[in-house]
Amino acid sequence: MSMTQTQQQVTPELRKWIVEQAQAGHGAESVLKAMLASGWNEDVAVEAMESTLRGHLEQQAVGQGLPASVPVPEPKLEESPLYLDAGDRRVAVLQAMAHPRVVVFGDLLSAEECDQLIELAKPRLARSLTVATKTGGEEVNADRTSNGMFFQRGENELVRRIEQRIARLVNWPEENGEGLQILHYVPGAEYKPHYDYFDPNEPGTPTILRRGGQRVGTIVMYLAEPEKGGGTVFPDVHLEVAPKRGNAVFFSYERAHPSTRTLHGGAPVLAGEKWIATKWLRERRFE
Repeated sequence: MSMTQTQQQVTPELRKWIVEQAQAGHGAESVLKAMLASGWNEDVAVEAMESTLRGHLEQQAVGQGLPASVPVPEPKLEESPLYLDAGDRRVAVLQAMAHPRVVVFGDLLSAEECDQLIELAKPRLARSLTVATKTGGEEVNADRTSNGMFFQRGENELVRRIEQRIARLVNWPEENGEGLQILHYVPGAEYKPHYDYFDPNEPGTPTILRRGGQRVGTIVMYLAEPEKGGGTVFPDVHLEVAPKRGNAVFFSYERAHPSTRTLHGGAPVLAGEKWIATKWLRERRFE
């Protein structure tokens, strides 16, 4: 491979060479060095490598029978910021994991906002339901032992403010979000590990997807802290996020498949009570 500084066109031959280097076991750093030594501009070389390998991995995944990947929400973390501008509030970045894509945010909500959401939700609480993927409706699920309710998207000023904040934080349109759900967990209540995407193999999934496509991201906000227990657990990666009031955990899933490693659950509350607000994000406008 040879290249001059004036020729920067990424050709099919270059992409084939990059894939061959990866298949031969050469690391990204050595491949980049070889490209730079051949005269490639560093920015062009990095983009060519990333896009080529993403495409190669996607072809392999689909060839193995996995669903195709889709764009997902993504906070702006390229430069490892300690804080992100969420419009009306500066939000801390406490932890970030690449695979699965999990980001823990600090101070996403104020104490006053947490209290207000709880008080508005209390009169409307009922036994939490889950989506019934066999029918496209809703059902009581023994794995979910909380009480909850939904706010309509944009239902009041408080909900609108939080939805706008989330949209800016994770770079995803407000209209692609489901309504904000509030959940209340007492001692012993839990939500056993599950996936948030809709199983493509279930008969009710096509009906569910008509309202906005697949779910592609989740953000769980902690409104009130239990004394013990109640963390958000990711069993595949042995991660537990503590339910600290005002904080939140965000995770995304680019395909409806366990390969995303986004199996997660709400651990049982051992003492005290836990309140959370959950926002699910769809591919398209949620109707």
